[in-house]
Amino acid sequence: METLQYLSPMGWKAIEIAVTLIVLAILFRWSGVIRYIPNDRLGILEKLWSFRGSVDNGFIALYGEAGFQPEVVRGGLHFFMPFQYAMHRANLVTIPQGQIGYVFARDGEPLPPTQTLASNVDADDFQDVRGFLTKGGQKGPQRKILREGTYAINLAQFIVLTAQSTYAVNLNASEQGLFADMSTLISERSGFEPVVIHDAEDLIGVVTIHDGPALPDGEIIAPTVANNPKDPNFHNNFQDPEKFLNAGGYRGRQLQVLADGSYFLNRIFATVELVEKTIIDVGTVGVVVSYTGRRSADISGQSYRHGELVETGARGVWSTPLLPGKYAFNTYAGNIIIVPTTNFVLKWTKEQFGEHRLDENLSEVSLITKDAFEPVLPLSVVVHIDYMKAPLVVQRFGDIKRLVEQTLDPMVSAYFKNIAQTKTLIELLQERSEIQRKSGDEMREKFNSYSLELQEVLIGTPRANNGQNSIEQILIQLRERQIAVEKVETYKLQEAAAVQERTLREKQALAEQQAKITTSALTIEISENEGKAQLARTRQQAETIQVTAKAEAEKVRLAGLGEADRIKAVALADAERIKATGLADAQKVRAIGLAEAEATEKKVAAFGGPDYQLHSQVLMRFAEAIENGRLPLVPQIQVGGAGGEKGAANGLVEMMLSMLVADRLGRPASPAAVPAPIEQQ
Repeated sequence: METLQYLSPMGWKAIEIAVTLIVLAILFRWSGVIRYIPNDRLGILEKLWSFRGSVDNGFIALYGEAGFQPEVVRGGLHFFMPFQYAMHRANLVTIPQGQIGYVFARDGEPLPPTQTLASNVDADDFQDVRGFLTKGGQKGPQRKILREGTYAINLAQFIVLTAQSTYAVNLNASEQGLFADMSTLISERSGFEPVVIHDAEDLIGVVTIHDGPALPDGEIIAPTVANNPKDPNFHNNFQDPEKFLNAGGYRGRQLQVLADGSYFLNRIFATVELVEKTIIDVGTVGVVVSYTGRRSADISGQSYRHGELVETGARGVWSTPLLPGKYAFNTYAGNIIIVPTTNFVLKWTKEQFGEHRLDENLSEVSLITKDAFEPVLPLSVVVHIDYMKAPLVVQRFGDIKRLVEQTLDPMVSAYFKNIAQTKTLIELLQERSEIQRKSGDEMREKFNSYSLELQEVLIGTPRANNGQNSIEQILIQLRERQIAVEKVETYKLQEAAAVQERTLREKQALAEQQAKITTSALTIEISENEGKAQLARTRQQAETIQVTAKAEAEKVRLAGLGEADRIKAVALADAERIKATGLADAQKVRAIGLAEAEATEKKVAAFGGPDYQLHSQVLMRFAEAIENGRLPLVPQIQVGGAGGEKGAANGLVEMMLSMLVADRLGRPASPAAVPAPIEQQ
């Protein structure tokens, strides 16, 4: 205060000027006459007053009224009427690469009750607020989404949600909470990123549309619409909601699915559930039971009344099964029942089941035999289903497991129960093979009536129920009986073996003596050959002696005759002188000749004749051979021919004796006893 008292009037003047300038500067600042906007931002104008008054309808002042203006202010210096505008600076909306932005409109036409999202058929430019509103743009969440890029959007009219932030001019705290919740919902649906289905994951996308007309009564799946790229309303897998709805698409779960690829979908308009592809392995087929499609006539025929069999694409059981492969099948629109086409085994065995587990609820068949035993029978049945008949099986029974448990199990059990009632336990055990063969033949026709092919019936060994031992006792008796039978057979074989062994030993002994027998036989044969040779020589000598004797006799006779003739001639010459003497001499000579001839004849007769003499010499030589060779007179072992031949049974000695006796009796010897000439030996 003391300092102010010493100021001159000039000082006070300067202070007044400075204060005035400061006040003017503050007023200039507050007036908003000049505004600067950076190039990476924009300004949203809010008109504070206007001679046209306030906005009557809506939120944006399209006609110069007080309120938020539709146009935005871009970068640079801008001049305005003092104290008329408030400037809200905001960032440009930026959508990163590969992401999605969602737009909400504060102003526009209200949504009808049947519409969830705002239509963007005509009003599709969010950077032109005036055009958006004048073309009938609707308020609320928009069907159109923003792809990657930078946008100069009036954030008083539009709120843009991205994964990083929410672009908006905040008006109140409750609105901020609402958009925060919306952003959270979109994040939970992974809506800020495109739907990406990788081929390696073997997944498909089942789409559910949340906007559009509701499905007709009785329909649970929306049909496929405008899926052809040549269609003017081709929506490219729900990425263009307006074209999808214009093509007649319905809200709800869609029949069309998303295959491998990337899809930029408005996740408020459409949600996607990833499910696995349907894989039909080799050895199986898939029978489709469709829950949707056109109504079609039953093609199974009038004689087959077990449900409807329809063409592919119609509602019902498809007549053509799906062959092995991968299929992008919408499992909400139908069910694929896997049917094995290779042989599969159904086991009626406790705690055992086949590869397909169709028989996991089966157990052994309880039987009652003819003799009141109660065994259980484990068995297996090999079944085959023709892949073209698989739809008939599904049409009739629903699925294969239901067929097994509700039809095959009671049928097979009843069949073997009936068989067991006609057999005793022992017959059931001993005739298992025949029962197995017969059951296969008889049950095959029954299986054919169910469109099944029975390949084989395999029966196990009946066994007792838990806690029973009567069957085991029967089996013990059978085993003991079999052991006794085997012993009898063993004894028979041992007896036959003993006989065979005795025969073998006899033959071995005979073989051991065979050398001696051969030697003896050869010795006998040599002796016989020597005897025959001696006999031939003796016979030749006898013939020589006989011929000599005859020659001598003839010589003597001829000599006598010659002498007689000479004497006669002399006597005749001497005339009758010595007739008597000559006659006497002739008689003498004749008597001498006759005597000599008779003597010679008697000498030969004394030797038994020529043959006897020959036989005697042969016997003498044979006796000498036996004596010199020290051979037994009768061989210990005789080797002869057949018993029916008499000559073959006689020995050499017997032959000689026979010849002698025959000669003595004056009978001819038997032809078998006369040795053959030497030339025939």
